[in-house]
Amino acid sequence: MRVNLFDYDLPTELIAQQPLAQRSASRMLVLHRDDGAIEHRRFTDLPEYLAAQDCAVINQTRVIPARLLGRRSTGGQVELLLLEALGNGRWEVLARPAGRLSVGERIDFSGEITAIIAEKLSQGRDVVSLECPGELMAALTRVGLTPLPPYIHRDQAPPDEASSQQQSQEAADRDRYQTIYAREPGAVAAPTAGLHFDEATLERLAACDVEIARITLHVGLGTFRPVRAENVEEHDMDAERYEVTAEAAQAINACRAAGGRIVAVGTTVVRTLETLADDSGQIARDSGETSLFIYPGYRFRAVDMLLTNFHLPRSTLLMLVSAFAGRERVQSAYQEAIDQRYRFYSYGDCMLIM
Repeated sequence: MRVNLFDYDLPTELIAQQPLAQRSASRMLVLHRDDGAIEHRRFTDLPEYLAAQDCAVINQTRVIPARLLGRRSTGGQVELLLLEALGNGRWEVLARPAGRLSVGERIDFSGEITAIIAEKLSQGRDVVSLECPGELMAALTRVGLTPLPPYIHRDQAPPDEASSQQQSQEAADRDRYQTIYAREPGAVAAPTAGLHFDEATLERLAACDVEIARITLHVGLGTFRPVRAENVEEHDMDAERYEVTAEAAQAINACRAAGGRIVAVGTTVVRTLETLADDSGQIARDSGETSLFIYPGYRFRAVDMLLTNFHLPRSTLLMLVSAFAGRERVQSAYQEAIDQRYRFYSYGDCMLIM
């Protein structure tokens, strides 16, 4: 299957650069899989589409301040994006400029964290050892920056060099590029379908007797890594860590047994549940890594409805959505969203596919 089947043209002005003032104020395009019908609604209408005994599954991963801007001994600027903790202070990172960094080189980040290049990998990735006087996550909170995707344009600077405007923007992004139910630190990108939820929406769902199940998948670079192969089947997904507790598995299985629907809040939830589901859709408690790549032709076992944002052309996320709803219907829905001037990507509007 050719990757260019998942291409589309998006006016750049439709790429949301800032979140709306209120999380739940987004528009919501509703796509019906059975006949391709489309409705234009608001996210606050979501409870109208769910019923008692349905189960909404949310991803409680927490985005860490994974972007570090520092200085080499020569004074040149270096950017590291922390990808995965490898243990003993070692991290896999995406480095820029990667080609100029050599093994053993030390990089300073605002006098609080030092990174030592330990190993050179491929595709701009390195392994570094991070050193700091105290607890690393506390230091990252002080000197790390929100790892926004590159299509959200920010003038970022190291905290000790940032202007008051840059500091204010970073504080706003640190709050809004995070779900209100984020609990488990480890993601380097937000599960963006969850960004629309506020406390009022969760309370309305509870009032409708909709179960909320919490799982964790730490979103990594692999979710957003461009598909560079010409054929979809040739792309390899990077592994991402997940955990589904016994409590979450029990809630999901009880919903299915009672005839309710499993509503995945985001593609990360889909990948986690489909990794664990047996042929009857039952979920078992588990933790580990998944590199499941879902594209058209996949047979879904665990998910009945999907809430998701609008995704980049040729992305694995768009391929997953196309597998769930049908490529042609998703293409038509995206064109309708463009025609109706929906806001796209992480800070943009959402789709409910049912």
